[in-house]
Order: sequence, then C-alpha cells, then structure tokens
Amino acid sequence: MIDIVQKIPAGKVMTYGQIAREAGNPRAARQVARLLHSLSDKYKLPWHRVINSKGEISLSGERLESQKGLLEQEGVQFSRSNKINLTVYRHL
Repeated sequence: MIDIVQKIPAGKVMTYGQIAREAGNPRAARQVARLLHSLSDKYKLPWHRVINSKGEISLSGERLESQKGLLEQEGVQFSRSNKINLTVYRHL
C-alpha cells in the first residue's frame, strides 16, 4: 500500500477504498487509514492526497484545514460543501 500512496501525483487524490482495492484487499480501507497515520512521516507519504469515497476529507479541525490547504496548493478545488470532484481529481 505504501508504494501506491507514494505514486499519487500532485493535484490528484485517491480514496482509502481505492488504495485498498489496488493493493488487492478491497476490504482494507481502514488499514489504509491506519497505515497513513503510523507511517506517513517515516516514508514521507503524501497522506493529504487520500480522501474518503464521498470526495471529502475525513479529518476534522486543524487537520482538515491542513489537508485542504495542501490540496489547494496543488490545484485541487473544493465545492462549497468542501467536496472534491472525483471525476476530475481521482488518480487512476
């Protein structure tokens, strides 16, 4: 899963479930979240490029604002309801 996350290009996103499917374990979306939480610093993962299947950031508070800011710096646009258009920004 680490290699999949590392390959998400700037300006694109993948969902937790999408990463799990690409890794061959479609029921492992929660494992993707745990992996990002525990290994993002060690492997310098672009954790901010991973969102939920609704096109939303799953974090809250300052962490949500941080992730949103990083994505906006890469050109990802959000709707008024803070959703990302997965048709436009989804990788693969």
